[in-house]
Amino acid sequence: MKDILTEIVAHKRLELEQFKADKPMSLMEREVEPLLTTTLPSMRTALIGSETGIIAEFKRKSPSKGWIKEDGRAEQIPLSYQNNGATAMSILTDSKFFGGNDGFITAARRSGVSAPILYKNFVIDEYQLLQARLCGASAVLLIAACLSKEECNNLLQKAHGLGMEVLLEMHSKEETEYADLFPDMCGINNRNLGTFITQVENSFKLAELLPHDSCKVSESGISNPKTVRELRDAGFNGFLIGENFMKTDNPGEALARFINDIKEN
Repeated sequence: MKDILTEIVAHKRLELEQFKADKPMSLMEREVEPLLTTTLPSMRTALIGSETGIIAEFKRKSPSKGWIKEDGRAEQIPLSYQNNGATAMSILTDSKFFGGNDGFITAARRSGVSAPILYKNFVIDEYQLLQARLCGASAVLLIAACLSKEECNNLLQKAHGLGMEVLLEMHSKEETEYADLFPDMCGINNRNLGTFITQVENSFKLAELLPHDSCKVSESGISNPKTVRELRDAGFNGFLIGENFMKTDNPGEALARFINDIKEN
């Protein structure tokens, strides 16, 4: 089976070459500099203080499923998520594989979203951190499978320098070693990014390998409120859910029903 992650990262490198040709790093830094006096909402704090911890994801497309909601509007759905109880948002900004762009975060902020927003992309270069800060993200995703430990640490420190938090995503026992870089949040991806096969059991299996006091996030494949309750009992604070809501006619209402089910049982 073709390794999708390898294909995505290879395309991301080509994409970055074009981005840097169109707008040099120095110009990006000048545009970001005035923003650095503004404090962004903390995703870690929001998750630790939340009784549900739902990170509702705006995802219009995926490599495995194709279009999920091609007409999904970033100025509507994230705000509806916020109004219906989401603790935080995740917004896909990869264009080729996920049908997203940075403008979706900008649109969400302009619509009135004040909750923490995760810049969901395949970040391999400091340039992307500047893109994330410029569009209004308060946290960025770093994926252990895409980065050496040294690269990950460098990007983590630079993200902090830009006033953003980091959700560090791990999928295997070997990758949990990255947790000693002390990211703001430790994510366990239940989806294998090479094959896109999803197993929620992965979070339960790896939870005990993460630092006891870390903010833990379970990502992907969560579709049942009962699973959220079980994951919370296993020590997780956050639960990243996208497709389960996005495939419905009204993602915000679907989120509200999901949260209500968590609280009632």
